[in-house]
Amino acid sequence: MTHDRLSDGTLRSLPNQLSVPAYDRADIAPGIVHLGVGAFHRAHQAAYVDDCLAAGERDWGIVGVSLRSADTRDALAPQDGLYTLAIRDSGGESLRVIGSIQSMLVAPEDPGAVLAVLIDPRTRIVTLTITEKAYLRAADGRLDETHPDIVHDLANPGSPRTAHGFLTEALARRRAAGTPPFTVLCCDNLPANGATLHRLLVEFAALHDQGLARQGDVQLARQGDAGLAPQGDAPLASHIANDVAFPSSMVDRIVPATTDADRTRIAVELGVEDAWPVMTEPFCQWVVEDDFPAGRPAWEKFGVTMVADVGPFEDMKLRLLNGSHSGIAYLGLLSGHATVDRAFADPAIRQFVDRLWAEAISTLPEDAGLDTSAYTAELAQRFSNTALAHRTAQIANDGSQKLPQRIVASVVECLEAGTEMVHLTLVVAAWIAACAARGKALPEAHFTDPLDAPLTELLSQQLPANETVTAVFDLAGFARDHAERQTLIELVAVHLVHLRRDGPTLAFAALGIDGERQGADTE
Repeated sequence: MTHDRLSDGTLRSLPNQLSVPAYDRADIAPGIVHLGVGAFHRAHQAAYVDDCLAAGERDWGIVGVSLRSADTRDALAPQDGLYTLAIRDSGGESLRVIGSIQSMLVAPEDPGAVLAVLIDPRTRIVTLTITEKAYLRAADGRLDETHPDIVHDLANPGSPRTAHGFLTEALARRRAAGTPPFTVLCCDNLPANGATLHRLLVEFAALHDQGLARQGDVQLARQGDAGLAPQGDAPLASHIANDVAFPSSMVDRIVPATTDADRTRIAVELGVEDAWPVMTEPFCQWVVEDDFPAGRPAWEKFGVTMVADVGPFEDMKLRLLNGSHSGIAYLGLLSGHATVDRAFADPAIRQFVDRLWAEAISTLPEDAGLDTSAYTAELAQRFSNTALAHRTAQIANDGSQKLPQRIVASVVECLEAGTEMVHLTLVVAAWIAACAARGKALPEAHFTDPLDAPLTELLSQQLPANETVTAVFDLAGFARDHAERQTLIELVAVHLVHLRRDGPTLAFAALGIDGERQGADTE
């Protein structure tokens, strides 16, 4: 095996059939800062930006920021930010080297450097893929004011830990310097993600303003590293509420975790080593609300759908793709299936997903031009992609943060409309059962959740199903204050009784699903 690394210096040595950056990377100026540089960003937004750079839009290079781990930076820095995107389906694999990430920073190592790129006038867009849990919302959906990192950022604005702290401090410093604000583009699976992040940042900035007021220093901002608004300016919360654009977006591409076998295979194809290639599927979708006062790349030339309202597209994706993905993950884990394609090939799970889609489709607007039949047919093909080996345990992570928008939102609408929801509610019960199965039928820590500590303590008590579901709903804040919350709890509890008694077999039988079940996968 060669010990040469993928880099600017080795690009010319790559096989001719590989797609490589079709532009001089030295001529690119940074215009986008991305918070949360993980595999999804590198398979999705970074690839779209790479297309724009190749078309001659040279002002949109990406500065990547990891808010926690240095792993991605450590892998990509010796490669000049280059990496391989492996697009895989059952028919084969094509490789593309992406060059849009110019540099990477690790926030805990040098928060000042992150703030510096955020306040750089060349930075006109900040994008985020930090996962649902990193938005630090309390059970009622508002900002968790008691979270230690929020408390830290309010007390130490010059050295933030959270996206809220970095964005708020950078916007304040830009205002103080007379630099127009950047546009904040959320790319995470949150309902109305732009509006949600906007509200959370306004809440954070209001706490910051209150802190200044308590110090008797509303008008005179801190100077130097923690400098904010100049004397006489309106509160920071008002500035963020009224002057900063937060378009919503919907993103869609399946990106399984990269394995050592993937790295070895890619190295053979390239003739050089790539420390962190990214695996993905051919399908890729991005729907974005077109609200960019400081400008944007011409993404629409490369397949991005620019719209006035992303809501219907977002709901379709969250409820049909993400919702069924969660159902496949938890029921697949309980059935012994390690990957999505194997779980989806199980006749019982396949029937279940069809019925889940029917329930969720009833909650989508009929007048939004959504082709749900075509969309679910395409999803079925994507879930059957044997080349991806998308692990059910990967999808199962962070259920307490994902299920509210993927499943519970649909259930609430079905409750209010009086329509069927028995398959949707089984997903919630399957999540609870899968959490309880860790360390027993499933390996300990097989997947994780921000509520793991209280969940583990609760589930270890082995309370009756109704009491268990009630306590979990209280803990996670599911359907909080909804008039029919008890009805929902009782429906989930019935499923949990079946799952506890005989796993998915009895739960499916109770729903009239009689598909001939396949055997469990071997790990």
